[in-house]
Amino acid sequence: MSFSVGIIGLPNAGKSTLFKALTQKQVNIADYPFTTIDPNIGIVPVPDKRLEKISKITSPQKTTKTIIEFIDIAGLVKGAHKGEGLGNQFLSQIRNCDAIVEVVRNFSISKENFKTENQETQYQLWEKPAPKENIEIMNTEFLMKDLETAEKAIEKIEEKAKKEKSFQKSLDILQRTKANLEEGKTISQIELNPEEKERIKEYQFLTAKPKIYLSNIKEEINKEKIKEDFPKDAPLIFLNLKLEEEMSELSEKEREELDLKSQLDQLIINCYNILELITFFTITGGKETRAWTLKKGSNVLEAAGQVHSDFQEKFIKAEVIPWQKLIETGSWAKAKESGEIKTAGKEYIISDGDVIEFKI
Repeated sequence: MSFSVGIIGLPNAGKSTLFKALTQKQVNIADYPFTTIDPNIGIVPVPDKRLEKISKITSPQKTTKTIIEFIDIAGLVKGAHKGEGLGNQFLSQIRNCDAIVEVVRNFSISKENFKTENQETQYQLWEKPAPKENIEIMNTEFLMKDLETAEKAIEKIEEKAKKEKSFQKSLDILQRTKANLEEGKTISQIELNPEEKERIKEYQFLTAKPKIYLSNIKEEINKEKIKEDFPKDAPLIFLNLKLEEEMSELSEKEREELDLKSQLDQLIINCYNILELITFFTITGGKETRAWTLKKGSNVLEAAGQVHSDFQEKFIKAEVIPWQKLIETGSWAKAKESGEIKTAGKEYIISDGDVIEFKI
């Protein structure tokens, strides 16, 4: 199961710099709008010290981290929902992401590279940082696009509801959704029960996606003061993305010598958390110790399907132990002898950190 996070922001916010630092991929970074047209896609390992500890006692030939996908999407501009900039192309790329990181610049930039005054105005680039205005532009564009999506969906459902009453419930939910969007409420702010959320899931509303605000800084600043410019509807983290990019080009030894430590792990872990993901582990003999991603609340059959599609059909039972207990006992064999390993049936709900052996 793969989950993706879209990196978004106004032009020159630091999106591609973040992407390069995360993935260590070479991407085109420049001080002008739309350097990124086609989205860059990169796979990033999820840091997990538990996996390191499990590997230490199992001594596998191979240790495999679980991953999360990051997508560097072109800079958003005011009026994108009407087609400005890359417009609908940009917004459709966000639709395919499971979560969003909104990158906001919190330092001044030079305007020397902009060719015309019109270009500067059009792309809403400020010499001085304006996080509040940046966020308002992004969130307004999402809201307006969602309103357009709701209106189009209502038109289609209305015709179907005239012929089949089964569509009436979906129509009612969409009409209520539209009314709330017109009042400036995001999808995540609308009170919807699980069934209602499931009914509108297919429309991939942008304001329903979990998100993180990333304040891109260049130096130590008064973070408490800056926090006032950010909405309280999502986690906020501060990163010096230029420094992170430079660190990504150094070896581990060079970073240690310079006493540099990346803060990117906190972003990756935050993304994992807002997506409500957990990790379970498998040990394959002495061959591989591996971490796997799973939605919180999933059962053991769903976990089995992550490892191999055949495991779901052939599943008999699973043997499960919390990772801490495995470390305490020192090995799978010792844990089994001491009765720490439990047998789980099909209905067992996976806990974060479970080490599992599937029996088929």
